Amino acid sequence: MTYCSFCLKPAAEVEKLISGAGVYICSGCVELCSEILAGQHEPSTSEMTLWESKSDEEILESIPRMTQVSAQADARIQAQVDLLRSRGVAWARIGAALGVTRQSAWEKFSAERAGS
Repeated sequence: MTYCSFCLKPAAEVEKLISGAGVYICSGCVELCSEILAGQHEPSTSEMTLWESKSDEEILESIPRMTQVSAQADARIQAQVDLLRSRGVAWARIGAALGVTRQSAWEKFSAERAGS
């Protein structure tokens, strides 16, 4: 299942879900962003500190959705790495793009590594 990367709502609970580079945004969040950009909506302090106003249960309930959002981004990165490797791009270049060593990139994203 896919989730909005911003409000964490599942695709089934939103009108539309738009995919980006490893992230998704729902039509509701797009509308809010448009309002903010047009100056029709100013984020209030309560919106900026949304998580601080949530109960422990609400925060705990959000963790599985956040995990799914993270998994969505990880899957997109894996697909990009796989594409680069199919084009013969060296692990050193991939590691540099990720800000890690060649070895770390290989350990995390190598198909050979996943099979062992």
